[in-house]
Amino acid sequence: MGMIGQHLLNGMMQGTIYGLVAMGFTIFFGVMNVIKFSHGDVLTLGAFGGLVAVWATNSMGLPVPVQFIAAFAAAMLLSAVAGAGISHFLIMPLRNAPPLNMLLMTMMVGTVLREAIRLFFPNGTNPQRFPELLPSGGFNIGSSFFRTDALILIVAGIASIGVVYWIINRTKFGLAMRAVAEDVETARTMGINFARVIPLTFALGSITAGFAGTIYGLYYSEINYGMGLLLAVIGFTAAIVGGLGNIWGAIIGGYLFAGLQTFVVAAMPSMSDYKNVFAFVLIIMLITWRPTGLLAERGSERV
Repeated sequence: MGMIGQHLLNGMMQGTIYGLVAMGFTIFFGVMNVIKFSHGDVLTLGAFGGLVAVWATNSMGLPVPVQFIAAFAAAMLLSAVAGAGISHFLIMPLRNAPPLNMLLMTMMVGTVLREAIRLFFPNGTNPQRFPELLPSGGFNIGSSFFRTDALILIVAGIASIGVVYWIINRTKFGLAMRAVAEDVETARTMGINFARVIPLTFALGSITAGFAGTIYGLYYSEINYGMGLLLAVIGFTAAIVGGLGNIWGAIIGGYLFAGLQTFVVAAMPSMSDYKNVFAFVLIIMLITWRPTGLLAERGSERV
């Protein structure tokens, strides 16, 4: 019984990370019908940017709270610049090309980012220790132990999901995003600057990846140059199973995948190394049953 709290916490933590990654995928697809497979590598870039920011602020003797803020700020800024740059210089020129070209291009961009981190970051091949910036320890409720840092990160992750949802549904920029997603030509005639909205949309989606990468580093105290590969596959899977193009579907898909992993670990501890295999098998069965996802996008409303 004492492990239930820890399993619940792990599931919530992983679900928050997966949901943030899946949200980015669904934003890209909802607005531009693009599946950006470099999304996981942008996450890695953001995480490494956050790590460098912590090193820099620590070397200047700044307090831990400042290092914490700097980590998230650098990760989100770097991810946003990378996302907007990919959109402006690569995706926009190819927007009329066959979808396969776009798919291959985003995969190659991801490879470039990943290999650049591996080759040019000091000891980039080795896992990098991410400093502990949050209070250690925790508390017991009954026989279950809850880590304080995990609870803080889960609250921060859920709050960030809420902020992105608010931007999309309550701001003029979000209105422009949704207008472009519905009909590009009509949006243009209404005065929406298409060339500005698209890079900003990709910046917003990439910020979720940078945020998720920093949460991952703070929780697991380690990052590596290949971490984005599996997270991208899981995030994309979560977006598909939830309903690609539907924000809530992506979030539900993320928590569902994490829930399946946690269930395997809790029910069959000896098979924990195969948690991804079991989770993907169950997801395949679910997708077979509902090919359009749990919350398929409505034809009249995307993102």
